[in-house]
Amino acid sequence: MVWLRNQPDQRQLMLDAFYDDPLIGAAERYFQSAEWQAIAALLAGRSGAALDVGAGRGIASYALGRTGFAVTALEPDASAIVGAAAIRDLAAQAQLPIRVVEEFSERLPFDDATFDVVFARAVLHHTRDLEGACREMFRVLRPDGLLIAVREHVISKEADLPQFLAQHPLHHLYGGEHAFVLDRYTGALTAAGFSAIEILAPLTSPINLAPHTEDTLRAAVVEKLAQRIPMRPVWRGALASQRVFTSLLRIATRFDRRPGRLYSFVGRKPV
Repeated sequence: MVWLRNQPDQRQLMLDAFYDDPLIGAAERYFQSAEWQAIAALLAGRSGAALDVGAGRGIASYALGRTGFAVTALEPDASAIVGAAAIRDLAAQAQLPIRVVEEFSERLPFDDATFDVVFARAVLHHTRDLEGACREMFRVLRPDGLLIAVREHVISKEADLPQFLAQHPLHHLYGGEHAFVLDRYTGALTAAGFSAIEILAPLTSPINLAPHTEDTLRAAVVEKLAQRIPMRPVWRGALASQRVFTSLLRIATRFDRRPGRLYSFVGRKPV
């Protein structure tokens, strides 16, 4: 990661992944992002104890803390750049109640029914035991607790996995990336006990669009259409309507077969 951050041509990738320094600035930028605002809407009306699984640098722990939760950040990597030491430093700078625990998601060192919210950003597709990790997240949630698992890579069939890995910008540098078919995620969540699982599909939620926002995606679509038929003002006017653009994205989602496209999941623990 140190090497990657020192490559000038990778600056935008570092910004998009919130790997830039100072860390507190990257965390605040995430807190202000369209992605987090959409997550905050899912958390509306909830409070208490939150577990951030696979917390990385702690940007989501920071956002949860800023939202009012007492946060436990679970991160097995001890690194001062992208791991537990970085989170501890961030918590101290921000003066937020973030407790750091160095452990893996497949074996959560917490009692049953400890947390009101379990949050996992790009975690499930990294797990060595997806079903086991989902069971553990369910176990540590209190009744009526909420699991929010965001930005998970999905493939249409197992044969698509090599193509996804080959095009992933970071996999060739450090490995560890993976992707599952959609039914594998939903099956693991259902088998763990979660009910009323909400699936946020690609192109239909700001959570899955990041680093794009709806506005930057709209501009990209206009540019793409203008390259085919050079009528940029017409395309821009046609897509200016939020209703039209949202409908277009929903239609596009039905035909989206990109290997590694992003889905997010919201599950509730029954009372």
